[in-house]
Amino acid sequence: MIDVETTGLSPNGDRILELAVVHVDDRGGLVAEWVTRFNPEGPVGATHIHGITDADIADAPYFRDVAAEIARRIGSFPIAAHNARFDVAFLQAEFTRAGWDVPPLAIYCTLDGSRDHLPLLDRRRLVDCCWAARVQLTTAHSALGDARATAGLLGFYLAGAAKSSTRDVLTLLPDRARSTVWPSGPSRSPSTITVSKATTTYSRRFTPARPAQPPLLRQLTDVSLAEVLDEGAPEGSLPYFETLLEALEDGEINDDEAVTLLDLASLYELTNEHLRAAHQALLLALAHKAVDDGHVSHDERRELIALATALDVPDAIVQTLIAHADTARLARKGAGLRDLPEDWHLGEPLRVGDKIAFTGCEEPWRSTIERRAESLGVRVMGNVSRLTTLLVTDGSMDGTKLARAREVGTRVVDPASLEVLLQHLQPARPVTTPPPIARPAKPSPKAEPRTGAIPSAPPNEIRAWAIVNGHPVGVRGRISSDILEAYESAQTSTIRVP
Repeated sequence: MIDVETTGLSPNGDRILELAVVHVDDRGGLVAEWVTRFNPEGPVGATHIHGITDADIADAPYFRDVAAEIARRIGSFPIAAHNARFDVAFLQAEFTRAGWDVPPLAIYCTLDGSRDHLPLLDRRRLVDCCWAARVQLTTAHSALGDARATAGLLGFYLAGAAKSSTRDVLTLLPDRARSTVWPSGPSRSPSTITVSKATTTYSRRFTPARPAQPPLLRQLTDVSLAEVLDEGAPEGSLPYFETLLEALEDGEINDDEAVTLLDLASLYELTNEHLRAAHQALLLALAHKAVDDGHVSHDERRELIALATALDVPDAIVQTLIAHADTARLARKGAGLRDLPEDWHLGEPLRVGDKIAFTGCEEPWRSTIERRAESLGVRVMGNVSRLTTLLVTDGSMDGTKLARAREVGTRVVDPASLEVLLQHLQPARPVTTPPPIARPAKPSPKAEPRTGAIPSAPPNEIRAWAIVNGHPVGVRGRISSDILEAYESAQTSTIRVP
């Protein structure tokens, strides 16, 4: 088993800080272990993750000074690691800098193996796999602690290998490894270029304390990789996602980390097309979380756009993803709702996604009914606008909300009617694409300019409708008259139940 703690995510520019090598028997039992730290010839990076400070490695050796010892300890053994491609890539990069030629290695990844042995997991971090396999994991994010846990996980796999498709892989690896021949030493002079902010593409972040996490990005730890796959991520992108999500554990991704993601994509052999699909799938999974409460806050939208920028996804796509997620949420909320009874007498029914407001109404009824409405997918607003479907009042107040409702024509109902409307809640109105609009001939220069009607909804609502219905629209600036006409046509063509 090997495990590394590093200054960052890129084998091309970051360095190993700590390496652990653990030897096990053919049942996964511990035989020997060895761990050492290295001077990375630069800052140590994310101390809040790996716990290693500049002072901890001040007197540590350089990798090139210990390379021969590491080669001896790895020798002709198969190498196992959790997310092995990451650890082995760093190991190979360090040997290359030290002037060594690395032979082909026999490698087994316990993260990949978890799909056979632990198929029902939402996440496949080492901590998730160890929990599912009842393997003890102490001092996580220390090289030795993680290597010991990986050994225990491998033992769990070996015990169940007879019933698994990985049996042949685990059996053949030792034979493959015996043919590995390491050179006796370096074949060229080591690279002595110091990795630092001044001489490398990537600046390193030193953060002695864990930073505060924004609310949406904090939910990254709860994202199910199965959900991301369901949203269209490539099948082979799971190890990449685990590395990416670990990088985002602190709730941020800075410019240097965003650049490093390109190295990660190359490490996991993801094409540009695969990478775009993977990033959009992750953003869509997060968009679903953002709309779960029926409203995407300004902060949530800002965080999604910031993450999209870091992942090289156009900002405009975020609007589309949010609209897609909201449509799916409304569909889920509307599933299984019953049709209106034949003796229905309250006119237009209340629908999933409609907006309602309250004025007056005694507690605790008001708080209880607000929570019930929101749980059913109805949005409870603090004021009244032309987009408000209902104003609920018990008649005890005649203030600004009621005046605004009269002004814009918002329907006013009493508490008893609201309870009936919620009891017979109907699915959201389908988003329909209006028929093509016949375009008039281009006016002559002498023709009077056309004066468009004032739109019946705020620009952001019209933009959201346009995005859902496939109309090209920018996220700011004036909305074209064609889109305004299409929007008004769609609204007037909606059939209302008498």
